[in-house]
Amino acid sequence: MTLFQMTRRDALVLLAFAAVILTMPLWTAPIGANYPGLMQKFVIFAIFAIGFNVLFGLTGYLSFGHAAFLGVGSYTAVWTFKLLTMDVLPAIVFAILVSGLFALAIGYLSMRRSGIYFSILTLAFAQMSYNLAYSVLTPITNGETSLQLTLQDPRVIDLALAPRGAGLPTASLFGQTLTGLGGFYFCAVVLIVAFFIAIKIFASPFGMMLRGIKSNQTRMSYTGFNTRPYALTAFVISGMYAGLAGALLAVTDPLAGAERMQWTASGEVVLMTILGGVGTLIGPVIGAWLIKYFENIFSAFNEQILSRFFDFVPDPLHDTMVAIASKFVGEGWQLTLGLLFVLVVVFLPGGIMEGVRRIGSLFGRRSTPVSPGAARAQPAE
Repeated sequence: MTLFQMTRRDALVLLAFAAVILTMPLWTAPIGANYPGLMQKFVIFAIFAIGFNVLFGLTGYLSFGHAAFLGVGSYTAVWTFKLLTMDVLPAIVFAILVSGLFALAIGYLSMRRSGIYFSILTLAFAQMSYNLAYSVLTPITNGETSLQLTLQDPRVIDLALAPRGAGLPTASLFGQTLTGLGGFYFCAVVLIVAFFIAIKIFASPFGMMLRGIKSNQTRMSYTGFNTRPYALTAFVISGMYAGLAGALLAVTDPLAGAERMQWTASGEVVLMTILGGVGTLIGPVIGAWLIKYFENIFSAFNEQILSRFFDFVPDPLHDTMVAIASKFVGEGWQLTLGLLFVLVVVFLPGGIMEGVRRIGSLFGRRSTPVSPGAARAQPAE
């Protein structure tokens, strides 16, 4: 199978996925999430989760330090904007390459161990990266004030083609600024390409090798098969996805801060993947959307909104319902997310996608006709 050849099922999945992404401004309107900044977060963190799923979903290696690559991608993109050009393509390419090299170094050291020891090592490297960015490497990262564009940036390629403007420049693609819906659709196309690459990885012999590592790495090692290069390659690919997501964050908002490398950001992508469904193609995307929706929209609910929502409740119960519900929205949105995560893990260990499969199989059984003759077992002659 060549690079662009796909099975009919995978092609249909890709087409349906592309249609959902490109129509996002329409179907997010009823839930109040159709403004470009939030939709950009939806697609960017979907890329982050897809890349993490290549490692965790296929090999079973649980990394607690993937935010380090997200931060490295952001810093690399901003430095590319400052030194070379505001065109996004060089920034994205350099971010992917630098993040891949950084992932190669960390993965080479971390994959000398497996299981919880691997997870702890990745967490340690990520925290060291965060502290380096926050304090030690301030000439490169600008520390706690974040790395930002300035009027004095050299931007040698841009200034060779046009004189310096009066204000700060904006990210562009072949001269077209990427703001508003234009920025969203650029990120959306990148997500579709990233999803296509993930489909090819899942369906490839390489993907089958990774599934074998997850299934029983010890047995594969006993047969003389060297699993480490395959796992390390998956780690590097996953880090490059994270670097791409970090670059897109810098494209939509040209700054890079150490907070993107904190352990909480690494934990967030783990939650996205588990919530949506580990090892599935669509699950991590749904998990990323759900968490970002909770973080940006659900957290904005207040008592006034709840009071209007519970207008149908009789007056004696109205204030009580508002008081109870207010504990789960606004500043308490993480409580709701935590309860949802617990319910999914307990009742749907395979994530939201397991629930989708159960519903699909239920309707499939109902729609399948059963002949009267097949309902009774015939005695053997």
